Amino acid sequence: MIRPATPADVPEIVSMILELATYEKAAHEVRVTEEQLHDTLFGDHPAAFVHIAEQDGAVVGFTLWFLTFSTWRGTHGVYMEDLYVRPQHRGGGHGVGLMRKLAEICAERGYQRLEWAVLDWNQPSIDFYEKLGAVNQDDWYRYRLTDEPLARLAARRD
Repeated sequence: MIRPATPADVPEIVSMILELATYEKAAHEVRVTEEQLHDTLFGDHPAAFVHIAEQDGAVVGFTLWFLTFSTWRGTHGVYMEDLYVRPQHRGGGHGVGLMRKLAEICAERGYQRLEWAVLDWNQPSIDFYEKLGAVNQDDWYRYRLTDEPLARLAARRD
């Protein structure tokens, strides 16, 4: 079963975020707190959304997403930040169910893009996405500013 997350799911979501980061060899980068995630998902102005995959009443996976906007298409899209299914529940259709839910949201709301990133070494995920018909956008480089470089740019006055 796929359902929207509730405030009671926040501790489980944070736990799965850490599980995903560990799998991606980046657990040391996780800084999110339950309070931050709660405010982001359920505060006065939600900035992200989560859907939960359940099996027999247990949380087995999640997807966290937020809205984007395409100037070329003139409409919103969805950026999927995370898709995670616990290892013992993979192959049971939960990942496809979570992706289908995001595709349904796009279709219902007239959004024209569903995008995400995947690590270049994560072949099981690459294979999964390509089976769904996803196409690698290898003609674009992805950039990121964080920590000191972000602060330095914010402080520039030239």
